[in-house]
Amino acid sequence: MLGQLLFAASRNALVRRSVTAFPLTRKVVDRFVAGESVAQARDAVRRLCGAGLTVTVDHLGEETRDASAAAATARAYVTLLEALRPLELGGKAEVSVKLSAVGQVLDETMALKHAREICAAADAAGATVTLDMEDHTTVDSTLRILRELRADHPSTGVAIQSYLFRSEEDCRALAAEGTRVRLVKGAYNEPASVAHQSSTEVDKAYVRCLRILMSGKGYPMVATHDDRMISITELFADRYGRSRGDYEYQMLYGIRTDRQEALAGAGHTVRVYVPYGGDWYGYFMRRLAERPANVAFFLRALGGK
Repeated sequence: MLGQLLFAASRNALVRRSVTAFPLTRKVVDRFVAGESVAQARDAVRRLCGAGLTVTVDHLGEETRDASAAAATARAYVTLLEALRPLELGGKAEVSVKLSAVGQVLDETMALKHAREICAAADAAGATVTLDMEDHTTVDSTLRILRELRADHPSTGVAIQSYLFRSEEDCRALAAEGTRVRLVKGAYNEPASVAHQSSTEVDKAYVRCLRILMSGKGYPMVATHDDRMISITELFADRYGRSRGDYEYQMLYGIRTDRQEALAGAGHTVRVYVPYGGDWYGYFMRRLAERPANVAFFLRALGGK
């Protein structure tokens, strides 16, 4: 119930104004968001890569309903990638792109055009691109755009959400040589007609999707903070003969940093999802909705503890 309320709040304009105007909120946001500027994002990337981690950077924003704003988001990604280029990270960096932020809800062709601009800038910077997945109404469009992008930018990856009923079949279609798939549980309040509702069923679906990806020929990107899922990933890696360079773990900025460092220290590729930008509200509320521990942290911070 709390999660549903927080998901609803993530799209409520009145709650948004109240939360973003509250001074102490910034204290909590700083844990989950690297900053609002390109310079702050670049500094976070430099620090994380220096600690043996890799990164995927997300310029925060979604559901753009204005063509000029969509173009501005694409330019922001190009600017970010140009700022990362001098770091010479050698493949340690990528960017994550929400297609709704570059015009998907307005015109799929527009979103594809902007995504191509971002992919070209990523190629020039020696980086890669992964398409974030949003609510279930966008999945088919996102996968169509992915196919178009991979014709010229074959390293382009995509996120798949295990809680959707369709995701096992999507994983089967994507578990081919050369593909990159980020497996997540899902972060949107989906109806029971399209998605599993209980955490137990979502976890079971995650394991089924994970098995498909780990037994396939693509490159699985296992997005989880759950030690059980990490253990299952290792079992599948042994079963299907995958070395540590044949898959990676992904975790969110500011969450379980000790576990991130331990996995990287053991020789795993660990990619940290680094969000930055001024439009942090929707992302922040979904992080609270996903984990009760995040809500407790928020309340402690507001209490000055």
